Amino acid sequence: MAGRFLSEVNVTPFVDVMLVLLIIFMVTAPMMTQGLQVDLPQTRAVSVLPKENESVVLTVKADGSLYLDKYQVELTDLGGQVQQLVTNQHKQLFLRADQAVPYGTVVKVMGVVKAAGVDKLGVVAEEEKPGASAGGAKK
Repeated sequence: MAGRFLSEVNVTPFVDVMLVLLIIFMVTAPMMTQGLQVDLPQTRAVSVLPKENESVVLTVKADGSLYLDKYQVELTDLGGQVQQLVTNQHKQLFLRADQAVPYGTVVKVMGVVKAAGVDKLGVVAEEEKPGASAGGAKK
């Protein structure tokens, strides 16, 4: 009996490795899908953004930095990037601007986007919370 080979496969190490990989995936997956932190203005009528493969989101953070989806771009490079990623691929562009961003900066960005050939620009906002004032001022 001592000279026989073991014909059964020991799956315990395989199960252990798979469980560890599952835990790592469960912990890291939510961190990968989080977007950029922006304090969006609030409005009453808000609709859901289309699927990610159909649209590109242009984010203007409070410090004035610009991001196309999650990649930072400079204002001087924005026109070319928008034309390459949005206009040439026939995608929709949505603008997410922090409410602390000056109006002039938002208008400048919108002008660059328009010059890049984007005819329709969606604007992203949060749904207005009950009890918030019409002017959008926080209490």
